[in-house]
Amino acid sequence: MLSPVRAGSPAESATGDTAFLQAMLDAEAALTRALAGLGHAPAAAARAVTDAARAERFDVRDLALRARAGGNPVIPLVADLTAAVAPAARPWVHPGATSQDILDTAAMLVARRTLRHLLEDLDRTAAALARLAAEHRSSAMPGRTLTQHAVPTTFGLKAAGWRSLVLDARDRLAVVRDRLPAQLGGAAGTLAAFQERGFLGPGPDGGGAALVEAYAAETGLAAPALPWHVLRTPVAELGCALALTGGALGKLAADVLLLARTETRELAEGAGGGSSAMPHKANPVRATLIAATARQLPSLAATLLGSMTAEDERPAGAWHAEWQSLREALRLTGGAAREAARLAEGLRVFPERMRTDLELTDGLIVSERLSVALAAAPGAAGGRAAAEQAARALGRDGVPLRQSLSLASELTEAQLDLLLDPDGYLGAAAALTDRALLRTAAVADPSPEDAP
Repeated sequence: MLSPVRAGSPAESATGDTAFLQAMLDAEAALTRALAGLGHAPAAAARAVTDAARAERFDVRDLALRARAGGNPVIPLVADLTAAVAPAARPWVHPGATSQDILDTAAMLVARRTLRHLLEDLDRTAAALARLAAEHRSSAMPGRTLTQHAVPTTFGLKAAGWRSLVLDARDRLAVVRDRLPAQLGGAAGTLAAFQERGFLGPGPDGGGAALVEAYAAETGLAAPALPWHVLRTPVAELGCALALTGGALGKLAADVLLLARTETRELAEGAGGGSSAMPHKANPVRATLIAATARQLPSLAATLLGSMTAEDERPAGAWHAEWQSLREALRLTGGAAREAARLAEGLRVFPERMRTDLELTDGLIVSERLSVALAAAPGAAGGRAAAEQAARALGRDGVPLRQSLSLASELTEAQLDLLLDPDGYLGAAAALTDRALLRTAAVADPSPEDAP
């Protein structure tokens, strides 16, 4: 109720308690299948564990309450999963693994499945922004620096910039997604219990590469070079990529919020939100929710970064602190990506209002251009000085800029028309927009197999 940005989103369902439970069960079943595939466990046991590993057969609330005794939900889950299979298969539930192996692998599965939805929404956002940028590549509007009118720019270039940030975030998340690793190390990351059971084998595979690779293949995750119980780069990197995505979408939201103000009205959301008290309101709700998300994600990423200082071979507290922070980061970013796609696809642009706002300073928005032109104009007494003097006369005495310029130089009316036209001082905005639109996503779209 207090997080509407992710309420009802695919990211919310993909990160819920049932989704995490299913991911833990998937991790357990994958281990038994990997052992069976290597000839270390009966194929019948692998089938039995896989058939039993269905979330609807287990009580999430009961597992949560029983998790308090051991500090994590894997311990009661292993007991329940073991009881759910036939006696002959029970020795092959969780053999050699530790709780962190299962929960870390489950977290990576949940993240990978959630990122599929997130990347799809980022692709939608980028496509909608590309259409806006192409349509408005020459739509002049005020450029603003330090809250004030600066020089003219185009809405096409602004939209192309938003798209560039979205693609930055999308590509980073896609790279991180493809590197998310399975976890398998046993009690202290040595694989000792697997070796003791004869699962590792002699010779070159004494390091367990075959088992880890088989396990990773069964989960669809990457095979790590080492157990990463206290080597938390995967989680911290994912958290940073999610925070970066929030920041990229937050820039889009911040601009929309400013440009949709009543006194600006250069943009509007396709369907604004209402007010409980004021019937006339059409609030930019989607941009508001995205902006709220962008402010929350850095602190969540900071928790994940702080958890990198994990002591010993398995930590007390650092690992546990990641769980909720990672889930909330996935949920918020997924919700923000969904809202960003809807925002971009429905955004209304008002070039005529942009044109009106360009005239607010009576031509001073092109003062940079005037300085250069007056420096070369016959009869002008110093380009910048003349422009500044004209600006002061306008601000102090209300003398029209065109009148001051006529007195300060020998420029004709036609020349002044050209100099004061904002469309004539857009620089390379159109060419920069075109160049930005040549960029495509650097990493392939997620596979449908990533779906839960």
